Amino acid sequence: MNARDGGCDDTAEECNDTAEESEDTAEECDDTAEKSEHPGGEDATGDPAVIDAVLDAYALKDERRTGWQLRGVRDPESVAAHTWGVAYLVLALGDRFREDLPGVDLDRALRLAVVHDVAEAETGDVPRRADPDAESVDPGAKAATERAAMVDLAGPLPERVREAWEAYEARKSPEAVLVKECDLLDGCLQATVYERDDRYDPAAGDPDAFVAYVDLDEFFATAEPRLRTDAGRDLFERIRERYRAYRERTDG
Repeated sequence: MNARDGGCDDTAEECNDTAEESEDTAEECDDTAEKSEHPGGEDATGDPAVIDAVLDAYALKDERRTGWQLRGVRDPESVAAHTWGVAYLVLALGDRFREDLPGVDLDRALRLAVVHDVAEAETGDVPRRADPDAESVDPGAKAATERAAMVDLAGPLPERVREAWEAYEARKSPEAVLVKECDLLDGCLQATVYERDDRYDPAAGDPDAFVAYVDLDEFFATAEPRLRTDAGRDLFERIRERYRAYRERTDG
């Protein structure tokens, strides 16, 4: 009788376990149903501000670089295209700067390159001018405006986005210096492309915006005094030589 009683106890426990398993299965089904309603899951949907910030940054793909527009370039590059050019130069030519910038980390430099102009998704592109007759921009006001823009653009995102942008703006690390060198060189390379392909007509832009410089010379005049490394200056001279060769061919 005791044995049989014990058997009943075991059976009752097994029944309870089965009931608990059924409840767990039901909960799992409920979870699956919820995930079906939200295919991305909670982590994928998350705070809508994250998606909003990324969508806002995508404005860089359509933000045309103002300097080229002023010079009448046909179908000028976007800020995002310029950003790709800077990142590509870091990857392709970064090793040439190691003597000037000991310990430079190219992977970290790529991170800085990707975000270096992201604030312009909100502020727009404000060109730096060498022409003394051009309207000047207050560097302090420009920096403050861009920093405020980054509150919106990077606020909901991982801190590394804002940190990379701030590191670039500070220009204290070898990676930030490298990215700035590549930023300046990219403008010269792009001018060379437009000269080679005869893709600009000053009359179609704003002729009054360029008084002291002809063709695309101002983009080189803007870059040259801001280069800080021997490697950057050497590449600059080689790019300018190529640009001048194309210009002479076009003028001839």
